[in-house]
Amino acid sequence: MSNLENSKKNKYTPSGDGGIKAGIVGGAGYTGGELVRLLINHPQVEIAFINSSSNAGKFVYEVHKDLLGETELKFSSELILSEGNVDVIFLCAGHGEAKKFVEANEIPSSIKLIDIGNDFRLAKDANIKERNFVYGLVELNKIQIQSAQNIANPGCFATAIQLGLLPLAKAGLLKDVYTTAITGSTGAGQSLSATSHFSWRANNISAYKTLTHQHLGEIHQSLHQLQNSFPNSPSGVGGVHFVPWRGDFTRGIYVSSIIDTDLSLDELKTLYKNFYADAAFTHYSDSMIDLKQVVNTNKCLINIEKQGNKMVVHSVIDNLLKGASGQALQNMNLLFGLDETTGLKLKAIRF
Repeated sequence: MSNLENSKKNKYTPSGDGGIKAGIVGGAGYTGGELVRLLINHPQVEIAFINSSSNAGKFVYEVHKDLLGETELKFSSELILSEGNVDVIFLCAGHGEAKKFVEANEIPSSIKLIDIGNDFRLAKDANIKERNFVYGLVELNKIQIQSAQNIANPGCFATAIQLGLLPLAKAGLLKDVYTTAITGSTGAGQSLSATSHFSWRANNISAYKTLTHQHLGEIHQSLHQLQNSFPNSPSGVGGVHFVPWRGDFTRGIYVSSIIDTDLSLDELKTLYKNFYADAAFTHYSDSMIDLKQVVNTNKCLINIEKQGNKMVVHSVIDNLLKGASGQALQNMNLLFGLDETTGLKLKAIRF
């Protein structure tokens, strides 16, 4: 079936009573709040419920202060899992909670699931209770996503790193990759910890989970999908060697990956521009990129530098949008046959 035929097959026709009915499980955190903000402004979505046991009965704007005047919705401890009353459920609970939720509840097969956590990203974990989760990196798996029922939303670091490397994998150019990436404090979630307090985070940078970050598995899996010679999982011998940093800012991810290549800078630029020619949100920039270009958007921007046989790929995203809720909404649009940019034409907070 062609991509066009597949899109027509899955085209969603609003019922006239608000369109796609969406539920959110775990709506009180950062990704939940951003998802609510996006959904209440989506032209074809009606929010069926926003679940948060600890905040049940509160107005959403009491927790997500930026939504004051935007919605009168309240958090609920109840779940709507019946066919016809909800079309898609976003799972925004902590890692490990999505699997528990699917195992504990009888969810009609007609209801689509989008997990923003890491429970179903790896192929070995992608099947549960006769549900198959497709890895939702649109720039890699768009056709599979359009015909999927359930989506495993990629991780934030994984998204930024992979988008910087996919064109090289497609060309079979990857061997050892040395990557450093810095993330804002919202990447740690809303719960306070010793390294998320303002007094620790301000004017401070530190490395963590050096060479062991949990996103390495999905990164290798995707790159192997395009380049069979690349390791399918992290082994320490070849592949992506990743050092993540905590940054002293709130949101965004900046990645720099170093790779050996004999291709010229012009050849590399052509490779990237061709690979992302039809991508809705991922763009190659001829000039140096920075975080403020992407914060509050669903974009990924990429830039390349080269000296001798060393190339550096820089990529930037908003960890809460392209790295989480924005990408989840992009996936939802594709699941229901909508234009993938619907509800996501957002301007960066540049100043």
